[in-house]
Amino acid sequence: MPGPPEDPSLERHFKGHRDTITSVDFNPNMKQLASGSMDSCLMIWNLKPQMRAYRFIGHKDAIMSVAFSPSGHLIASASRDKTVRLWVPSIKGESTVFKAHTGTVRSVSFSSDGQSLITASDDKTVKVWTVHRQKFLFSLNQHINWVRCAKFSPDGRLIVSASDDKTIKIWDKTSRECIHSFCEHGGFVNFVDFHPSGTCIAAAATDNTVKVWDIRMNKLIQHYQVHSAVVNALSFHPSGNYLITSSSDSTLKVLDLLEGQLLYTLHGHQGAATCVTFSREGDFFASGGSDEQVMVWKTNFDSANYTDVLRFQQRDSFGNGTDYSSSCSSKPPPPHQNFTKQQIFPPAEVACTNVPVTMEDNNTSLADQALPISPYQLQGVAGNLQTVAHTLEHIVGQIDVLTQTVAIIEQRLSLTEDKLKECLDKQQVSLPMSHTGIKKS
Repeated sequence: MPGPPEDPSLERHFKGHRDTITSVDFNPNMKQLASGSMDSCLMIWNLKPQMRAYRFIGHKDAIMSVAFSPSGHLIASASRDKTVRLWVPSIKGESTVFKAHTGTVRSVSFSSDGQSLITASDDKTVKVWTVHRQKFLFSLNQHINWVRCAKFSPDGRLIVSASDDKTIKIWDKTSRECIHSFCEHGGFVNFVDFHPSGTCIAAAATDNTVKVWDIRMNKLIQHYQVHSAVVNALSFHPSGNYLITSSSDSTLKVLDLLEGQLLYTLHGHQGAATCVTFSREGDFFASGGSDEQVMVWKTNFDSANYTDVLRFQQRDSFGNGTDYSSSCSSKPPPPHQNFTKQQIFPPAEVACTNVPVTMEDNNTSLADQALPISPYQLQGVAGNLQTVAHTLEHIVGQIDVLTQTVAIIEQRLSLTEDKLKECLDKQQVSLPMSHTGIKKS
């Protein structure tokens, strides 16, 4: 029987910026951390202690957002100088720059395949670009105030944007049309992102709240009022089971989405905690603040064998295993209700808006299927279901391994294709047509 998961711990803190940190992101290879600041500089912190940091200077005004590409070979930065820069994160600090908007660029983010960039701006637009040559593709123009954040869904088919017009919009990338607008925030939305499953979004707002929406049903499923000041940013743990938030009340909060409750409150920054993000694997997270410090924390509460943690906390899941979504309920479900549809019960200290999540058909995603069950609900049936639970835990572990393996293979194939294309292009240029071996019939 494993012991309880440990509390998050502060591993490193970096000093070098001369103004508020606005954005942080990990290189997927976990060797570097990028940060942007109101001081107009991009810093690359090497996570090996003996390596020095790089300071990249190029923007003429504050950097509002930074993001590593999925391959880790590029960093995008968005600035108040209305431009976006793409940097190579090496000691040379080479970059290309393009004017992206007619106002401050608040947000920049890569698509999961690394082929596209999305930007959001005070000019009220969201724009999509190719990474190669930064070719403009299209813009989304329905917001009527500053757009603070825009992100691609994990599968790249949807876009979410958050604006000072107090709306969050979901867009279809192919048709470029707004599918739905969420208008229930009491303040401006500072930050929005997709759940790893792609079925939900979470929003951080100036009314001190964090809200989680199910975009299949277009309904609010969780509502957290745990901060005493503006919530500036948030990040989903890659497992989909946790959400971390940063606030002007100087704290970071870790929310347990399975139980619908506050798990940890972290005090590290002196002044506003302005940004936060999990690493790609979820074993670390980084934060930045108005104290000009970048902090790297070890997650700890999510062990390598996540099923052991679930077992320790007596939260068994039935269905496909990994819990990618949760909902809250204010009253117990009827006894005859199917276990895969039951809801959890949030504690009183967290305001949680409740919507039951049901399975629509046999082809539903992982996010549709497994919902956690409170321990007391398992009394009387635990004995019959124990074997099933353990079997499914094993299956989940195997699925996770396969998923990671496929992702690595896809990345390697992509790199191989790029190298092959480069070789063929060079060969075509170097060989005259008469020597290509092509004969006319």
